[in-house]
Order: sequence, then C-alpha cells, then structure tokens
Amino acid sequence: MPSEVLLTTDLSYPAFRRGKVRDVYDLGDSLLIVATDRISAFDCVMPNGIPEKGRVLAQTSNFWFDTLPEAKPNHVMSREALMDALNKAGHPEWADRSVLGVKTDPLPIECVVRGYISGSLWKEYLAACREAGPGNAVVVHGYTLPAGLKESDRLPEPIFTPATKESSGHDINISYDRAAEIVGAKIADEARGRSIALYNAAAAYALRRGIIIADTKFEFGIRNGQVILIDEILTPDSSRFWPADAYEPGHGQPSFDKQFVRDYLETLDWDKTPPAPQLPAEVVEKTAAKYREAFELITGAAK
Repeated sequence: MPSEVLLTTDLSYPAFRRGKVRDVYDLGDSLLIVATDRISAFDCVMPNGIPEKGRVLAQTSNFWFDTLPEAKPNHVMSREALMDALNKAGHPEWADRSVLGVKTDPLPIECVVRGYISGSLWKEYLAACREAGPGNAVVVHGYTLPAGLKESDRLPEPIFTPATKESSGHDINISYDRAAEIVGAKIADEARGRSIALYNAAAAYALRRGIIIADTKFEFGIRNGQVILIDEILTPDSSRFWPADAYEPGHGQPSFDKQFVRDYLETLDWDKTPPAPQLPAEVVEKTAAKYREAFELITGAAK
C-alpha cells in the first residue's frame, strides 16, 4: 500500500462539506466522500496526518456495509459508479479511501449505542449516583442502571443515547423523547431499533475477532421516505474499540484509536486551541499501527 499522507483534496466537483477527516463533494444526486489522513484531537486538526488512516476508515466502514444484513439499506453506490466519478476527477487511486453515496436528508441527531459504561455516560452515571445516594439504582437517559457499576463495565443491555450534531465542540447528549420531538416518533423509533440491532450484530462479530465495541454512533438520512444508513460506520473514529484480551473493568481501557495522540498532547503546554502542535514520528507510527491492527482483526485482511 502507498505510504504518502493525504491531508487535502481539491477535485473539480463542487465542495459539499469539509470535515475534520473527510472531504465531501456534491455530484448532484450523490456525494463523493474522500477520507483523508487528517487526525483531530480535542476538536483540533493536527498539522500532520496518520499514514493510511483514510484507507483504513473507508475500508473498515465498507466491510461492515457489505457484511452486516442489519446495515442495509445504506447509502453506498456501486464500485463502478465510484470509479466513474473518480476517473472523471482524475484520481482513480483514491478508490480505496472513498465512497460514493446517494444523497439523503440527514437526520439532525447522532444515533449513539452504548454496550459498556464509559466516556460521557460514565460521568452522567456518577453524577446520578451521587444524587440518588449509595446503593440505589439510577435512571440515565431513561434507562434504569444498577448501583455499583464500575467504569468500563458491560451494561445489562445496550442502550440508545442520542445526541445533537454540533457544528463545533462536542455533541450534546439528549433524551430519546427529545430526539423523537426533533425527528418525529416514527423515525426515532426506527432509528433506535436499527441502531441497536446494528450494534448487537457488529459487537458479536467483533468479539469473535478479539475486539470489544464499547460504544458507537450511526447516522441516518431520509430518501424517498425511507430511513437510510449513511456516513461511516463502526470505525475507530466513530466507535470505542477495546482489545478483548486486555479488558479489565474498573478503569479506562486501552483502545484501537488515537489515544497515543491524546496522551502525547496531554504532556504538552498546549491550551487545546488552534494551531495544534506537530506530532512526533513515534506517535504517528504507533497511532497508524493501532488503526491497521483494528482493520486486520475485524476484516482478516492485511492493510
């Protein structure tokens, strides 16, 4: 595989959106999504990227789209249509870091599923426990959770915790009822059901391959009245992937993502606002290795 780092793209198609990682182009009834090798931390994009990261993200996501029946219907168009779009743009070499997807009206919520208690849910649980008092079960996001859970514990069942989509900063967790107010009860119910089914199928598969999917997020859009799965799914950027053989509740877990980047940045005298500092070669190499390892474990293919 090529080892060059792709940080920017500039195609002849109209730009639709440029995110922290992906550049999206408007092809009329479809969107050409190119995953670059950019990496962000603390909501800042680093000046240097991670080799092959975009390819790993795109190919991991495409693997799930192709493999899981629960991932259909989705936005992914044919390989032939993708190659036609990239050939016209003069960049057929980007095929394995790109996807051509049908255009939808995206739902204005993130569909988050959590199978383990970590991150913002752990903080919310601790706050609820303090308010409820020792030994009492608590209700978080409409779900009753038992007293005495430890950080990273597996939840009694996966829970659906939707969030807003913020243009800057972190998304905000909201209740299911609030999500239903935003998108309508019928669509919210379908999004919740499909999200949990997707998580359950992917988590069971990944566990057999040595990875715990602690939590993940999905996005859906509406096309001709149908709810369509869009964006990327079940990658180290949209999910918490933990190595199953190192799992130990009671603290944070090692993960297949950009933790090396976060850990390095925490050692610096940096206020976590742009411009972000340059990443040293060792941090880049370790992060790239984690992304590749996750891809290889999940798909069984070498990257």
